[in-house]
Amino acid sequence: MRLIQHWQARRAARIVARRAIPDALWQLTLAHLPFLTWRSTADLAELRRLSSLFLDSKEFTGANGLVVDDAMAVCIAAQAVLPVLRFGLAPYNGFVGIVVQPDEVLARREVMDEHGVVHAYGEVVAGEAMEGGPVMLSWRDVQDAAISAEHGYNVVIHEFAHVLDMADGTADGVPPLASAQARRQWLAVLMPAYDRLGEQVACGYDTLLDPYGAQGPEEFFAVATETFFVQPQQLRAEHPDLHGMLARYFQQDPAADAGH
Repeated sequence: MRLIQHWQARRAARIVARRAIPDALWQLTLAHLPFLTWRSTADLAELRRLSSLFLDSKEFTGANGLVVDDAMAVCIAAQAVLPVLRFGLAPYNGFVGIVVQPDEVLARREVMDEHGVVHAYGEVVAGEAMEGGPVMLSWRDVQDAAISAEHGYNVVIHEFAHVLDMADGTADGVPPLASAQARRQWLAVLMPAYDRLGEQVACGYDTLLDPYGAQGPEEFFAVATETFFVQPQQLRAEHPDLHGMLARYFQQDPAADAGH
């Protein structure tokens, strides 16, 4: 086991050296993502290292004439690896492709009603994560990450939260956990918060969490995750139990970091 770990560490070091992110480009990325500014020097160093490994393992494709340059790829990578900063890229091993659209796209949907009739419709989406990939992202939304963070919105973190959720084969708002008891404890926090958001949205109240989270537990987890990383102190103040659960899962506490 030690030999395997040693080999893996050496291999990762070679990849990071080969795919090193230039200092100027990394500083540009940090300037574009202000919710990273309160991170410690050690966190930013690990974020940079994981971003290099992420870039080496994923294939970026621009759609509808969009050309994905290095700055765009690094911007996406830095946000994608933020949730896995403490436990590494293994949860992302199940896919390779990242498709970057210039803007939102119309996704075709089908739903079967209680009578067995299939209804087709279109849904405008800024991102979409599919089991086994690819992950689709709207560059306009990625590019606006600094502005949208003020509203608790981040399309990259949202979609990669879905990737984490689907790692056990089911998009249900519960990522793979250590035990059945851990799952019960997770649901004991997640579902009351989800129900509360649904009630608030139904009553027309303004909410910290994006109302889209009321669509289902899987969307609630993704919405809560993006808020956890870009508006952590607000989440901790309004949803302390939810914040605590996410801090334990992600093994990091951006709210504490932001307070320094």
